Amino acid sequence: MARYTGPSCRLCRRERQKLYLKGERCYTDKCAIDRRGYPPGQHGQGRKKASNYAMQLREKQKTKRYYGLLESQFRKTFERAAKLEGITGENLLRLLELRLDNVVYRLGFAASRKEARQLVRHGHFLVNGKKVNIPSYTVSVGDQIKVKEKSFSSPKFKDIREGGPTVPKWLEANFENLEGRVVSLPSREDIDIPIAEHLIVELYSR
Repeated sequence: MARYTGPSCRLCRRERQKLYLKGERCYTDKCAIDRRGYPPGQHGQGRKKASNYAMQLREKQKTKRYYGLLESQFRKTFERAAKLEGITGENLLRLLELRLDNVVYRLGFAASRKEARQLVRHGHFLVNGKKVNIPSYTVSVGDQIKVKEKSFSSPKFKDIREGGPTVPKWLEANFENLEGRVVSLPSREDIDIPIAEHLIVELYSR
């Protein structure tokens, strides 16, 4: 499958804000946004005021990069969101949050969504007792996500068992047992990513 393999920090600079694509590095003074907070390229510091279309496109690109999706994946997710009852933009963010790789990241079992996607692909997680290695798998309320017992000895997960970060209120985590559960659907207030989802809806409605 095609995947962006260039510098992650370049994507953050293009969107002019931290996308937290490199985990702990994003919280240090090595972060590219803190050092060069302007878009890459020779014209990065001299861009003109963006048009409405440009703002809509940038918002879509930013959201894609936050969650690590390709264009076709993102459009399919939007089409699913548009068919659901409720506000399309909020439905879109909810579907993105319920991806297995994002849930693994939100539970604190990975330092970034990119790392979470890799861990899922390598088969480290069980969903309701069954191995799932598809990052885009959509979890449901009541689903249990657990690290496979064979992976407990990994240095990565040994550190997590000593304690992890605070998880969103729509999730609960047991770090000692390396497991988590989806207790409710995420509301718009639970999603702390600075995204203006209405711009994405406007873009796809053109």
